[in-house]
Amino acid sequence: MQSKEHWEKVYTTKATDAVSWFQEHAENSLKLIQQTGVPLSAAIIDIGGGASTLVDDLLAKGYSNLSVLDLSAAALSASQNRLGTKANDVNWVVADITKADLPVQNYDVWHDRAVFHFLTSAEDRQAYVQAVLRAVKQGGHVIVATFAEDGPLQCSGLPVMRYNSDELHAEFGEPFTLVHHEKESHQTPFGTAQQFTYCYCRKVSS
Repeated sequence: MQSKEHWEKVYTTKATDAVSWFQEHAENSLKLIQQTGVPLSAAIIDIGGGASTLVDDLLAKGYSNLSVLDLSAAALSASQNRLGTKANDVNWVVADITKADLPVQNYDVWHDRAVFHFLTSAEDRQAYVQAVLRAVKQGGHVIVATFAEDGPLQCSGLPVMRYNSDELHAEFGEPFTLVHHEKESHQTPFGTAQQFTYCYCRKVSS
């Protein structure tokens, strides 16, 4: 996993809307979370949610049991400042997901847009999948988005992995059933396009 110092520097030296992964609204992510059909009281965690506005939109839709995890405290602070008093309704976690001590069998929905593709070592990817297996309830929903096979080779100056839907699902293996997959052409604030792969799975075994 890349260093905490790298991401703290990113979020203390750049505006939140001046990074390539910025979305005014995470429309695809919100759509997939809603398609899971979980109740508004469902436990949802956004991995690498940082300064993303997904949490704003989930709160606006009435979801009430939200956690946002990020390696960067500065990124989480940006979201907290943006939300104001509404930030008190969210559980904020500063942690490296490959080492995080999350509650066991706790989450109904696990969402990650653009963390998993930074895990370039097999050991980090295995640790991530083990974290999902431990933290997500049986039958829970796992939504992961990474750069697609025709996506960028680097992001924020760091190497990344690229996946098609079969390759991404294979990283998670038999405990997860692939329910849906799609691609997204993300338009960056700089006018370029980045191709993403989204996989939505159900956890069927531990």
